[in-house]
Amino acid sequence: MTVLHSVDFFPSGNASVAIEPRLPQADFPEHHHDFHEIVIVEHGTGIHVFNGQPYTITDGTVCFVRDHDRHLYEHTDNLCLTNVLYRSPDRFQFLAGLNQLLPQELDGQYPSHWRVNHSVLQQVRQLVAQMEQQEGENDLPSTASREILFMQLLLLLCKSSLQENLENSASRLNLLLAWLEDHFADEVNWDAVADQFSFTAYATSAA
Repeated sequence: MTVLHSVDFFPSGNASVAIEPRLPQADFPEHHHDFHEIVIVEHGTGIHVFNGQPYTITDGTVCFVRDHDRHLYEHTDNLCLTNVLYRSPDRFQFLAGLNQLLPQELDGQYPSHWRVNHSVLQQVRQLVAQMEQQEGENDLPSTASREILFMQLLLLLCKSSLQENLENSASRLNLLLAWLEDHFADEVNWDAVADQFSFTAYATSAA
């Protein structure tokens, strides 16, 4: 399995955050890395196989990848990603307690894939652009500024994903329909599909 190393992506040894755009992201074999990343889908579609579980991803999908997760991309169609890389939740110079804003594994279930709407996606792009502008600067004020922007990004994603989950089941329904289109010839485990898209098994089988 391919292993990606932080030395190849972070601008310096003490940089806590790096931006890695994939415009577009082609099919890519299974891999893992010695850093964490937040994958933001800007445009297009594809299948993201995360720890062996396939997810259909579209613009507005956000995925939180830990350093021990393995994943791959396949069936990509003009899939454009922005990857926000960070070494570890406890490797920031000016921030502490970030784990509380990150998805947590509970009873073996890790909520890795979130959704945000287009308005929030625009705000995400603005924060990422500000982080990119400061990547070549290694002084303490620039480092602090990048880390503050990263915190703002996490806060935005947390607030908007909670709102999206409460107000907009249509996005999950669209993802479910796209997944069913991709797997129309397969035998479907409705319980597993219901868990993946946060619907009841009755609702998915009725669909």
